[in-house]
Amino acid sequence: MPLAIGAAIYGLAFGLLAAQARFSVIQVGVMGASVFAGGSQIVVAQQMVAGAGAVAAVAAGLALNLRLMLVTASIRDVYAGRPWWQVALGAHLTADENWALMLAQSARGRNVGYWYLLGGGACLVVVWCIATVAGVAFARAIPEPKSLGMDFAFTAAFIAIARSLWTGRRDLAPWLVAVAAVAASIHLAGFAPSWALMVGGVAGAATAGMLHHD
Repeated sequence: MPLAIGAAIYGLAFGLLAAQARFSVIQVGVMGASVFAGGSQIVVAQQMVAGAGAVAAVAAGLALNLRLMLVTASIRDVYAGRPWWQVALGAHLTADENWALMLAQSARGRNVGYWYLLGGGACLVVVWCIATVAGVAFARAIPEPKSLGMDFAFTAAFIAIARSLWTGRRDLAPWLVAVAAVAASIHLAGFAPSWALMVGGVAGAATAGMLHHD
């Protein structure tokens, strides 16, 4: 529940942004349940607000979410021997929070596995959907959300997400490479921001791999 409360804060921020992108309450609810990836959803909505096309927005969201392929691969023993629908459901409900919680409990000697992961993910997705829908409803009840500075909520959410991902000086090189790649892609190669984000993500991940980072 404490982790779900943290996710709810990002959910409210996404709901505010989605309202600016003219998403309806139903669209936001369906998106939250079917995508269930906060960072990707925020990027897609942000790109739509900025006027990017749907293809570019979805591509940017997918690129940001590629890390979950590695996350689920790191716990492949949890899915071993299960029917395909359980694997699909477990992978869909795997998020940073319940994945990290399961590993932490396992490190303490607790016998946790698939159903522990699934239960945590179910809790997160319910809270996430409620928070995102509430954010849209709240934004629609306010005539001018920007007048209250709410448009900064999304930038603040990303700053908080980035800060939570920082693990120390060992992350400095991959982060700098990613930032440099994005800047070069936009200012030198003329890429749209959505595609520049993908270039930066790949460059940063490649740098981390060469430096033998996890």
